[in-house]
Amino acid sequence: MIPLSPARTASGTTCATDVARVLVCDDSAVIRGAVTRLLENDPGVQVTGHAANGQLAVDAVKRQRFDVVVLDIEMPVMDGLTALPLLLQADPHLRVLMASTLTTRGADIALKALQLGASDYVPKPTVAAIADDSFRRELLAKVKGLARLRRREVSPAGTPGVPSPSRAAPLPNLRPVGREAPALLAIGSSTGGPQALFTLVKALGSGLSVPVVITQHMPATFIPILAEHLSRLGGMPCIEAREGAALVPGKITLAAGDRHLLIEGRPGTLRARLSDGPPENFCRPAVDPMLRSAAAACNGRVLVAILTGMGHDGRDGTRAVIEAGGTAVAQDEASSVVWGMPGAVTMAGLVHRVLPIAGIAPCLIDLLRTPLARIPTRLGPGGGA
Repeated sequence: MIPLSPARTASGTTCATDVARVLVCDDSAVIRGAVTRLLENDPGVQVTGHAANGQLAVDAVKRQRFDVVVLDIEMPVMDGLTALPLLLQADPHLRVLMASTLTTRGADIALKALQLGASDYVPKPTVAAIADDSFRRELLAKVKGLARLRRREVSPAGTPGVPSPSRAAPLPNLRPVGREAPALLAIGSSTGGPQALFTLVKALGSGLSVPVVITQHMPATFIPILAEHLSRLGGMPCIEAREGAALVPGKITLAAGDRHLLIEGRPGTLRARLSDGPPENFCRPAVDPMLRSAAAACNGRVLVAILTGMGHDGRDGTRAVIEAGGTAVAQDEASSVVWGMPGAVTMAGLVHRVLPIAGIAPCLIDLLRTPLARIPTRLGPGGGA
C-alpha cells in the first residue's frame, strides 16, 4: 500500500485529515499509473490503493477507508456498474467517480450510475486526455471536492454525522427579491452538476407556471442522455434545445451540446435560439449568454439558480438579471462539489438566498408561487430563513 503523505495547510503545517484518499480502479495498469501520477502531483491527494476490477475494489473498500474511488465501467470479473452498489454498501459515505467513455452508451451508463448513487463522472482517460491540462484540472477538482463532502459527513475520527468545521468566509449582504413575478426559471451548473440537477429537478416536481432552461457544462454526447434521465425523474419533461422551439411552462429545455442557449421573444412567447458564438469562460454552452439573453427577453423577470461548478460562469449573466429586476439563489459551499460558480455570484452580492441543494427547490417554488413584492426577507445566518 502506498504510504500517506500529509497535505500542507495555508500556514505551512501538515494536516493528514485534509488529504483525499483515493482508490483507482481500472483494468489497465497504464491508466492506473497515469491517473495516479496526475492525482499525486497535488499535495492534497494521495492514491492509497489500486484495483484491476470491481471485485478487487470492493474487497479493498472493506479493508481500508477511502474518500473517493475513481471507477472504470468496463472491466473483467466485475464491471463498474455491478461494483457500484457493493462499494456503497461497504461504505455508505464513499464517493464514487465513474470514468466514462465519451460515447452514447458510455454517457447512458455514467448517468444511470449517478442515479444509483455515484457522485459524478469524468471522461475515461486516454493518452491524449492525460496530456490535456483541462482533464487534470477536472479530475483534481472533482476528487478533492468529493473528498471534502465525505469529510463533512464523517469526522476525521470516523464518526458518522459529525461535520468538519466550516471554513467558509462570511457571506455578503443578501439581496431582496425582484420587482415582478418571474416569467422564466434559469439554472446553471457545471462540476458536480448532474447529481445536483437530479436532486433539484426531482424536488421541483410538475406543474411549474413558467418554462425552465438549464445550461450544464458537459460533453455534447452526454446532453441528450442527460435530458432523458431528467425526464425519467417523473416531474417535468426535458428536451435538448432546438432552434426556434417554444419554451413552455412546466417543461425543461436543456442547452444543446457545443451550442449556447439564447432566449428570445417576450414572456408568454419565449423561444430558444442556438448560437455558435465563441466559448465564454472556456465553455460552450455557457451560462452567461443564456442569462444575459433571458434578462433582455423577459425584461428582468427571471429567477436564477446557480449550482455547483468550477470557475465563475453565470456571475456576469446573473448580474444582468439582477440589474434588470430579477432574483437569484445559489447552492451553498457545504453541499457543492466545487463552490466556484455559486460562490462567485454569492460573493458578488447578487443572490437572495444561499441554500443546500435540498433546500433550493422549495425556495424556487415559493418564489414562483408567491407575488414577489409580498415575500418578507427573513434571513438567518448563511442565508437560511
